Amino acid sequence: MRGIRFGTDGWRDVIADNYTFKNVRRVAQAYADYLKDAGADQVVVGFDTRFLSDRFARAAAEVLAANGLLARLAKRVTPTPVTSFAVKYFGADGGVMITASHNPPEYNGFKLKGAYGGSATPKIVAEVEARLDKNPPATFEPNQHALEPFDVRTPYYEHLMGLLDLEALKSHEGVLYHDAMGGAGGGWISGFAKKAKLKIEVRELHAVPHPLFYGVNPEPIPKNLTTLMAVMQNEADPTFAAVTDGDADRIGAVLAGGRYFNSHQIFAVLLKHLVRKGLKGRVIKTFSVSKVIDLLAAKLGLEVLTTPVGFKYITDEFLKGDVLIGGEESGGIGVAGHLPERDGILNALLLLESVAVTGKSLAEQFAEIEAEVGYKHAFDRLDLRLVDNAAKDAAMARAKDPVPLAGRQVTEVETLDGVKWHLGEDAWVLFRPSGTEPVLRIYAEGPTAEEVAKILAEAKKAIGL
Repeated sequence: MRGIRFGTDGWRDVIADNYTFKNVRRVAQAYADYLKDAGADQVVVGFDTRFLSDRFARAAAEVLAANGLLARLAKRVTPTPVTSFAVKYFGADGGVMITASHNPPEYNGFKLKGAYGGSATPKIVAEVEARLDKNPPATFEPNQHALEPFDVRTPYYEHLMGLLDLEALKSHEGVLYHDAMGGAGGGWISGFAKKAKLKIEVRELHAVPHPLFYGVNPEPIPKNLTTLMAVMQNEADPTFAAVTDGDADRIGAVLAGGRYFNSHQIFAVLLKHLVRKGLKGRVIKTFSVSKVIDLLAAKLGLEVLTTPVGFKYITDEFLKGDVLIGGEESGGIGVAGHLPERDGILNALLLLESVAVTGKSLAEQFAEIEAEVGYKHAFDRLDLRLVDNAAKDAAMARAKDPVPLAGRQVTEVETLDGVKWHLGEDAWVLFRPSGTEPVLRIYAEGPTAEEVAKILAEAKKAIGL
């Protein structure tokens, strides 16, 4: 039995290999020990659409309940941001979300949530890890312990209504697509539109829960969105499609004409829109996010802080206060006034609100941002699945020796998280290993898609892959 390793957002592993009921109970016991040592008495447990997620969630909840905690278990599939909302709504001391987020279908995971309704901080994760196997999992006895079912759809919708400009949204007619990718977000945006009495027509794709996510990884990136892109080919501006990942905490977008709108562009549009709504605060971005965000924040007079990859680092900053927005390259974005948490559902509605308020498509809004900051943005990444972690480590060792790429000299090297080579003022490449899989990712930004493609191809060769 391999060890249990926590990555950037909890523990993830392959179902029936290292992700077993036995190991889920081990992690649940460690979390129960942490909560009891902290004087906690209540915890929330949610789950996504993956194979056996409901059963794994029940197993975790039973261990937590057997430790004397009031364990609230979701009645049905629930998005991660809604589980986080439930933690705050019930005044619970923490939460568990059974999900592997965007990972392939054969994976499942165990996300930890703090009492504040967001990703567990690095400190909490370390405390839980330190308690692994200190005690055997407590045994659930139905006649002695109870699980409390919960469903917070209505209060969650009411909370979102308090964050959005309903007047603007209700005045906007047209079409919004939502591709849930077979994940936990299915029906949540259309449900909000109905609850809020919006005029817009929400057209859903892959809304029915599917443990294999209709044959793709539930990550909202172009290679997984071919069906949606084909559907969007014949649409006209300002119609767009919001895409949520497996547990609906991340967001992607596809524009009219079938054009992909990446996470950096979404981040920039949301940042500008939040300021338009009269909000201020610090801007938090992870190491793999576009330079556009730094330039735009500077134009808006806002402080920017760069963190390692992983939303738990952004959560740390939210908890310190005065944060307007925090986001990752992966599409996980949190905003002021909500939870210190990513929420693909809210972010989709905020994008729609930006279109309603400005009367401009997402593409037009981003083009204005590029003109405002004087920077052209193109981005792509390679996800290289290697034979094992040793091969991944060897490739990362080679990344420590920079070489020119695409005719550009390396002007600076940063190692905050992975290895980033700056290629002048308007391009960079980042080599970063996955914390949960034998995968090495290469990210690149430059002024054109053609140059980004060349940088990625040469970067791959430079590390021997």
